[in-house]
Parts: sequence; C-alpha cells; structure tokens
Amino acid sequence: MSPLTRLLVLLLAMGGGLVYKRLNQLWGDLPAPTLDDQQWWGDEASPKDYAAYLTNTSEVIGNRLLYPESTIEDLRKQLNRTLRLTPPLEGVAFEYGFNTDYLKELVAYWRDDYLPRWREREVFLWQFNHFTTEIQGLRMHFLHLMVYDDNKVGKQHYPVLLLHGWPGSVREFYDFIHMLHQTHLDDNNKYIFNVIVPSLPGYGWSQGTSRPGLGPAQMAVMLRNLMLRLGYDKFFVQGGDWGSVLGSHLATLYPDNVLGYHSNMCNNLTPKSQVKGLLAGLLPSFFVPSGFEDFFFPKSRELSYLMEESGYFHLQATKPDTIGSALTDNPVGLAAYILEKFSTWTNASYRALPDGGLTQRYKLDALFDNVMIYYLTNSITTSQRLYAEAHTKEQRELKLERVPTLVPTGCARFKGDIMQFLDTQLQDKYKNLIHSTYYNRGGHFAALELPKVLYKDFIEFVKKVERKFKIKTL
Repeated sequence: MSPLTRLLVLLLAMGGGLVYKRLNQLWGDLPAPTLDDQQWWGDEASPKDYAAYLTNTSEVIGNRLLYPESTIEDLRKQLNRTLRLTPPLEGVAFEYGFNTDYLKELVAYWRDDYLPRWREREVFLWQFNHFTTEIQGLRMHFLHLMVYDDNKVGKQHYPVLLLHGWPGSVREFYDFIHMLHQTHLDDNNKYIFNVIVPSLPGYGWSQGTSRPGLGPAQMAVMLRNLMLRLGYDKFFVQGGDWGSVLGSHLATLYPDNVLGYHSNMCNNLTPKSQVKGLLAGLLPSFFVPSGFEDFFFPKSRELSYLMEESGYFHLQATKPDTIGSALTDNPVGLAAYILEKFSTWTNASYRALPDGGLTQRYKLDALFDNVMIYYLTNSITTSQRLYAEAHTKEQRELKLERVPTLVPTGCARFKGDIMQFLDTQLQDKYKNLIHSTYYNRGGHFAALELPKVLYKDFIEFVKKVERKFKIKTL
C-alpha cells in the first residue's frame, strides 16, 4: 500500500470515527435521570418534615362527589341561550372543524335529553369505587377495584394501572374495567385484575398545580407514588395518548415496579427514529408485515394529516391558558372543541360527514359523560397545561426518549390513530418489544371505541410476559 493510500485510509477512518461519535452523541442511549420523588406541587409551602407529611396525609378517602341541582340548572340555562353560530360553508362537513348545524342538534340533545337524565348518568359514573388521596401536595382522584379473595381462586391475578389522555378521562375505560376486573365472573377466563384508574393531575377530579414544571416525567413520579401508597410495588401499565407517554416514563424510570407496559399509541420521536421511518418508505416490504403497509405509508399522507390536525397541539403547548379561558364557562364551545377530536381522531374520513361520524363508533351519552367531567370540574385549562409543560427546556433536557425502556412492552396499532411507528423504530427505545399488533378498525380512543379488542390484545400481551419473564401472580 502506497503512503498516499495509507494516508487516505487513515483520514477516512478518522472521519468515520468522528461521524460515528457525533451520531452517537445525537442518537445513542442515555442513562435514566434521577427525579425527586418528593417534589412539592401543592399550593402551600413544602413541608419541612416530609416523613411527617406522608404520615399525616396517607389516608385514602372514599368519595362520591354529587353536584347540586342548581349547578345542573345553570348549565341547562346556558344551553338554552339563543345560539348565534356562523353557518358552515356550502358543502362543508367537518373539514373546517365542528359543523355548526350538527352542533345545534347536539346542544339540543344535551339540554333536552341528556341533562334531564343527569341523576341517572351520575349513578352510572359512580358505579365504581372512587377515592382521593394526597400525593406530593395535590389531591389525586382515582378509581380502585380490588378482587375478592374468593374470585382469585384458579386465576392469574395482577394489578393494572390504566392511564387516559386528553381530551379523555377515566370515563373512557368503563367497559374495559369491567372486563379486566371480571364484574361478571367467568370461570373460563383465567385473568383477573385489581384495576387502578387515576384522573391525571389537572384532569377531572384531580387537583392541578399552581406551580410551573409539572410535566410528564414528574407526573410519572406521582403515579408511582400513588401505586406505592395503595400497596402495589409491581404492576402492569396500559395507556394511550398522554397515558402512553406517562406509561413509557414509568416503565423507563421505574423498571423494578412495572411488570409490563402496553400501549395503543407507542411512539418514538427521536431523530434516529425519524430517519429510519423515512428510509423504510423506500422499501416498505422489508419493515412492515404484508397487508399493513398503509398504516405507515406514504409518509406524505401522514405528514399532511399531522399538519392539518396538530393546530390544537401548538396552541396548547404555547398558550394553554388563552384557549382555556375561551372554553371556561362556555359549554357549547367546550363540547365542540372536545367532540371534534372524537370525530377526526377516530377516522380521518369522518371529516367528510356532516355529523362527523360521531355516532358511528360511540354513544352520545358516553361522549357527553366525558364532556360533563371537564365542565363540572372546570379542568379544561389545567388539563391543557400538560402540553406546555411537556415542551419546556427542563423537560427536554431529561432526554427520556433516549433512555432505553427495558421492561416488556406491547404495542397495539389501530389504523385510524393519529400516527404510527414501525417496530424497527420502536425497538431502539423499547428493548423488549415482545408484542406488536395491527387492527384495521379503530382509532385514537381504543378503550372507548373497541374495548373488547383492546382487552384481548392486552391479555395476549400479559400471557407473553408470563411466558418470557416468569412473573408471579399476586
């Protein structure tokens, strides 16, 4: 080899090494950060003696929050006001947002059909055991269903933490809860669960903080503390939307506590993942099971859809209090803002329908139960602040997306969801991705739309965790 050739080889090796080092700095795995599990979020000053605080606030209180008739009557009066809505453009359904002609119909249903039956709906909402307890200075609301000892006999019994997102609530999970907990005991079903369903901080009946900084990572800490408070040091996690992010953070930060993480919205938004997604578009058959290519490609369609549907995200990530103020004490606007997501995020083609396809997949009572939770708890602003907190400099510097998640992971993809990720993208983050499925029907709110499908998928995941990791039942 000539001296010139040797020099070129040396330069290429050095250049390759520098490129690899730089890519590893941008893309490589990172260690998990340490978060303060006593970080204070309450309105009062942080307690000087935290141990004493825990002793004094560890009580779990059963609750059945009732709303006076005056509150319901005030809502009825607001809904009875003359609506001066701008008519939709000619030939336009939901393409410009919620169709105002259909909105008038829904307001009439809410006022004249749903509200007269509110006490019936109230009983429905409180069919499960509701509790509150204080975690890190904030009142946290949750559902908690425990399995009687006699019902555990002959069954695999585990705790599972269910996590909702925005603009959802604990209401999304009601049918799913019955299946997991076996409300109607089935001798042929060998799986039964203690079910814990919290309202996320700032959502529903869970108190929002008055302090900045309560982002997804900090919420994950609070959720772990809730589970430990209830006596669960090992549990499964299932979630979608923000629930998928919080569940992922729980599994990443506290692998010793999480038996398995299952999500109907697994994602990986690292630069490496994005590059992989674009390259996979050149040879889809190498990366996607046959028949499911249209979940991911063409990427231009997905990017166009995200551009059209992500305006709310940018608004809530930058000015959550502005849109929150517009929706507070504005039940018609609140319903339009929330229900439009249940249309478009279920199936993008529903934008072409004058009723947004809402009743094709959901019952109106279920949708208005969810709207009522936001309205009665006045939680629209505090719920939306999570978007802003998730994108602060402090939250980004945690780089949790680059910390490997080692616990068993299962991902169920529903075709109508907002975005999809390939296994090759997810495996960079989730090192034990043992369960990956595809469903041609269904969208973003799988627990509400297709609870039986989600349940079967979750059970299949649990079975795989048992086989591969030899976990022990309670």
